[in-house]
Amino acid sequence: MNDRIIEFDPLIEGVLIKRYKRFLADIKLESGEIVIAHCANTGPMRGLLTEGAKVRMSVSPSPKRKLPFTLEQISVLDTNNNEVWVGINTLFANKLIKKVIEKDLLREKIGEIERIKSEVPYGKDKKSRIDFFLTPKSSNPDNRNIYIEVKNTTWITKDIALFPDTVTKRGQKHLIELKELIPRSKSVLVPCITREDANFFAPGDEADPLYGKLFRESLTAGMIIIPCSFIFHKDHITWNGIKPLKMG
Repeated sequence: MNDRIIEFDPLIEGVLIKRYKRFLADIKLESGEIVIAHCANTGPMRGLLTEGAKVRMSVSPSPKRKLPFTLEQISVLDTNNNEVWVGINTLFANKLIKKVIEKDLLREKIGEIERIKSEVPYGKDKKSRIDFFLTPKSSNPDNRNIYIEVKNTTWITKDIALFPDTVTKRGQKHLIELKELIPRSKSVLVPCITREDANFFAPGDEADPLYGKLFRESLTAGMIIIPCSFIFHKDHITWNGIKPLKMG
């Protein structure tokens, strides 16, 4: 446990003033300077966007970028008032899950993998793209191809991580398409839990009841659920294991 999955240059810390226009956030640096950061997560981010919360940002020197700062992490308090850093850059989720697959940390769930492809067309008329298409090794007792859909998960109630945190037509569509792949292929849903204070995962029925219904139907049909948890630090992210599913 606690394998380092990804390392990066130390992030810059500041304080959240506000998030607005979905893509933007005003951040006050330790120097007192106020900068505008790009926010890759355009969802509601339930329970995270508290004015005055500590945040961490990456910075890009590229002259092509309009905004050099990107909002990466935000600090919250868990039920015991301990500080927890939450990864809020949705673009990181697929990178993390790919690393976990490459490091063979999901072998118990999906067996040994020969090849990983990203963004492979699938579904009705091939109009959707699956996050990862895996080919099993010949030594894998289950020789079916594996389709993996990743969901960045930041919302938590008590110690249960929940997805989604708002109505998601796209997420509903993904569940329907994953179900249709069964049984000729293995369908896998991977909630990427970007905070360390979750001990379980469950569908966010309160936010999207239809998603919860489709989730249960897909599970019954044979969809595999692998909630992957991570711990976020200032200059790296560590593996925090697979969390169990907790259905109400």
